[in-house]
Amino acid sequence: QVQVAESGGGLVQAGGSLRLSCPASGLSFANYPLGWFRQAPGKEREGVSCINWSGSITFYEDSVRGRFTVSRDNAKNTLYLQMNSLKPEDTAMYYCAATRSSCSGPQATNIRYWGQGTQVTVSS
Repeated sequence: QVQVAESGGGLVQAGGSLRLSCPASGLSFANYPLGWFRQAPGKEREGVSCINWSGSITFYEDSVRGRFTVSRDNAKNTLYLQMNSLKPEDTAMYYCAATRSSCSGPQATNIRYWGQGTQVTVSS
């Protein structure tokens, strides 16, 4: 049974940091490019970052570039998102995803597996 479960979300003040983790079981993350998405209330889900199989190629949405860092540990079957200098507009549910397609931008496509999400709330 495939399980993808994000963790690390929470409530943080503006300017603070959080590190999201996304471990998986029942599948090998090494076989997939991986992505982070977020969805704020009343808004569509948007791609935040995408990382290729080895981690050598990454893409970021413009508003998070320079503040967020995506990484992966294929040996631990885990995806990460380090979020620094958080802003209230970063408040959203954050999801990780495994995709069938190569990353060509921050919005991963052709998603094969979704996580259940972790809430990030940034207070001003």
